[in-house]
Amino acid sequence: MDRRALLKMSAATGAAGALTLGTVTFAHAADGRGEETRKVTGELPPGSPDFVYLPLDIPHGVREIHVAYGYDRPSVPAGTQGNACDIGIFDERGIELGGRGFRGWSGGFRTEFTISAEQATPGYLPGPVGAGTWHVVLGPYTVAPAGLHYEVTITLRYGARGRTPRPEYPPQRAKGRGRAWYRGDSHLHTVHSDGRRTPAEVAAAARGAGLDFITTTEHNTSSGHAAWAGLWGDDLLVLTGEEVTTRNGHVLAIGVDPGTFIDWRYRARDNAFGRFARKIRQADGLVVPAHPHATCIGCNWKFGFNEADAVEVWNGPFTPDDEVSIAEWDNTLGAAGRGGKPWLPALGNSDAHRDGQTVGLPQTVVLADDLSRPAILAGLRAGHSWIAESTGIDLTFTALDGRGRHAGIGDRLAAARNEPVTARLEISGAPTGGTVRFLTDQGQLFATATPAGGSGVIEWRTTPSYAAYVRAEIRHAPPAGSPTDAPGPMAAMTNPIFLGARGEG
Repeated sequence: MDRRALLKMSAATGAAGALTLGTVTFAHAADGRGEETRKVTGELPPGSPDFVYLPLDIPHGVREIHVAYGYDRPSVPAGTQGNACDIGIFDERGIELGGRGFRGWSGGFRTEFTISAEQATPGYLPGPVGAGTWHVVLGPYTVAPAGLHYEVTITLRYGARGRTPRPEYPPQRAKGRGRAWYRGDSHLHTVHSDGRRTPAEVAAAARGAGLDFITTTEHNTSSGHAAWAGLWGDDLLVLTGEEVTTRNGHVLAIGVDPGTFIDWRYRARDNAFGRFARKIRQADGLVVPAHPHATCIGCNWKFGFNEADAVEVWNGPFTPDDEVSIAEWDNTLGAAGRGGKPWLPALGNSDAHRDGQTVGLPQTVVLADDLSRPAILAGLRAGHSWIAESTGIDLTFTALDGRGRHAGIGDRLAAARNEPVTARLEISGAPTGGTVRFLTDQGQLFATATPAGGSGVIEWRTTPSYAAYVRAEIRHAPPAGSPTDAPGPMAAMTNPIFLGARGEG
């Protein structure tokens, strides 16, 4: 059945533009058994709205719904985007933005999915297939100049409804070591979105990398929250989260209450992000813009940082866009240092999806009272953390004044403006031939070679009037052929220590 003539504008989501197709109807199975299939084809032109909804009139007695889709991929001129189309589904509770109807999303990673009370394809939530109007949602991410021809096939299987299993979510704490520095990776993907690894494989990789905690952050779905049964333990805390993947950037919802879903169907122009940032915090999570200068389509962060609790400045192996993210983040620290205003801590995560992408490269090392969800999130929120490329590198960074007072990473040393302060970095596992840099609100004011053998203590003296804050970086040697003043790839970096009385300018 061809629905091209039935397209009509809709404000159903209350945010980003949408189209709604004509409703697909099914006849109730007379004997309560068997299956019924409908196929819908159509075409979307360039400039289509972000979301296209296909209503399904689901009768009583459906045991399982199966959806398959496909679309054409015509060749396009160099520099022109081809076709890319995502898919998901909402149930009879509706498609209202932030509503209760969400039942799953697989982006462009899968061509079909199944939902029943007993089980669902990864990315989707098991539960009854209730009678009413469901909506398949297509997300035409990019559309070729010739348009996007799509086909959606919906199959209903009738029969007795099964029982939905109660989800088993990860516990809120692990054994830990009391107050200590804990290493974690809070940006990870599995088969529940576009990752190639299973949760078991990610958990094994995290243990192999020496991590103490991880956060599951699938794209636009909470289905992975209940996928870790038997994989946590005294040595590994599993936090639940989501990578909210909008058309104007991605944001990590780190450590939200298990089962929490955060909607993604809006752009910066819709003025909706603040509402969902608040929902993340209401679920006791952190709002963390991810890879804000990544080069993939829709990855650049366009919502600003007023609603953020931290920012991911280092994503995966160190690249030029991480360099830009760090520079942008550093530019925000001056106001916090001079005026005592709130500041955004920096985080680093692997964003690992598949073999060849290393879990724990990089990792965030956080000072927490114990290995528990509340303590880890409190440490990250306070900026009591630093970033490392692996467990092979370790450091301690402090600032001390002449009266014996000291401050650690993320804290403030309230020394007088002209009082001498010593920044002290103790390091082990530093790369051979690399550089240690101390950076302030004026930029780099001190640099030296990494110590012989990779271990040692480096000190630098300053005053609060000269440096509003100081932070440390450990860099590899620059690649051959780099400009003489170019820093090498990052090996480790700290959040700042602020110097001077709060509010001094």
